[in-house]
Amino acid sequence: MKIDRRDFLLASSSAVLASTVVSASTSEALPGSKVMIPQSAAPIKATVYTTAKDTDQRMAKSGEVEFKPMGQPLETQTCVFIDPRQTFQSFLGIGGAITDASAETLAKIPAAKQQEVIDAYFDPNNGIGYTLARTNIHSCDFSSGSYTYVDEGDKELKTFNVEHDRKFRIPMIKRAMAAAHGKMKLYGSPWSPPAFMKDTNNMLRGGKLKPDHYQAWANYFTKFVAAYEKEGIPIWGISIQNEPMATQKWESCIFTGEEERDFLKNNLGPTMQKAGLGGKKIIFWDHNRDLIYQRASTMLSDPEAAKYVWGIGYHWYEPWSGGDMMFDNVKLVNETFPDKNLIFTEGCADSYDASKVNDWSLGERYGRSMIHDFNNGTVGWTDWNVLLDEKGGPNHVGNFCFAPIHANTQTGELTYTNSYYYIGHFSKFIKPGAKRIAASPSRSSLIATAFANPDGKISTVVMNRGDKPVEYFAWLNGNAVAVTSPARSIQTLVF
Repeated sequence: MKIDRRDFLLASSSAVLASTVVSASTSEALPGSKVMIPQSAAPIKATVYTTAKDTDQRMAKSGEVEFKPMGQPLETQTCVFIDPRQTFQSFLGIGGAITDASAETLAKIPAAKQQEVIDAYFDPNNGIGYTLARTNIHSCDFSSGSYTYVDEGDKELKTFNVEHDRKFRIPMIKRAMAAAHGKMKLYGSPWSPPAFMKDTNNMLRGGKLKPDHYQAWANYFTKFVAAYEKEGIPIWGISIQNEPMATQKWESCIFTGEEERDFLKNNLGPTMQKAGLGGKKIIFWDHNRDLIYQRASTMLSDPEAAKYVWGIGYHWYEPWSGGDMMFDNVKLVNETFPDKNLIFTEGCADSYDASKVNDWSLGERYGRSMIHDFNNGTVGWTDWNVLLDEKGGPNHVGNFCFAPIHANTQTGELTYTNSYYYIGHFSKFIKPGAKRIAASPSRSSLIATAFANPDGKISTVVMNRGDKPVEYFAWLNGNAVAVTSPARSIQTLVF
């Protein structure tokens, strides 16, 4: 489907600012918190933004409702209880991956369409305000071919250069950073070391890093960070290995928990410190929720490894889980290791099929995952490719996937899947530095999460996966607003 920019512009910042918010002068700050609780009779209004199946609503401003006294709700009333007094993790950001495929596709469409894509994602006013991005360290499956930054066999890394990335990827990253007004955090992930560093002498189909190349590979990370920063692109962090337990037909490399731990403890961590890069965030695991606890316990039970860790990255590809998505594993890691951060580092709908670009379940998977992930302690959420072509690529091994936006490189036409809007209900209205607050639906037909933003506004996201509309009250401190959640919809309430 084509985007109707008129719908989207209804969710612009001017509309958000139109919502009535109690000022600090009429509120009381909670102890140890910046969240404000109203102490006067001044009315609070909530602006409601809606995306719903079988309607034209796409992040559309669908109403403005005023909180009124309600008191004790009845069991017969459906409510979403919001309690700003209970705060949890700080919010890092939401974003997507700027891969070779995304950058190459962008370069193939007309200039006006290129700018539309950049603004749609990264502009905080006219787009959905991405503030986080991931990129591949040399090639991955979503590259037009395999490549590295060094000549084959160059263990000393004397030939290291990122010339390949200057054609498409670096320019796109710079444009994204500019649209985000410099507020975008970028982290890099490798899919495989160069072939000569592996016991298979092949970047594809798994294999392992040779023990005598551990230090050379650690040096490679510092070279990548230095090269990108020389290009004017700050690197916020790195992950150690994309999907370290998956032998894929594309670039891949296997690390057991012990091997990843020892590589970080003995090589990567000290090397980053020695190179003056100790402030860069290091993420481990970067794979599915299924084994996340085992990997976290293996890594973090070793204090010498744990001291280098900023957080645990994870994906959502668990085909054997029966669609459960295994959210409880994320919760357990958060409860067990509360001093480390959880970040969703990749997810998409694979097996691209052009006939399914309007499938409503695409967005619903994002909404369900994001709500549960944030409620289980996740601080940041990164989608996979921000842009792909009309075939779900390019991809050098035929592993075609969906993206929130697809571009037809023959016609220049852009197709916005509903996942773009589902993600936008979070990224548009929840800002870096926000604190998650308590949000509790009284019926299983709804799921919800809520954040208090640094400016005092509260954003509550409510999702209805059912085939019937649900009337509910958003209840706050004895006051409530009546809202209707359409069937198969997601809403954000801002007040």
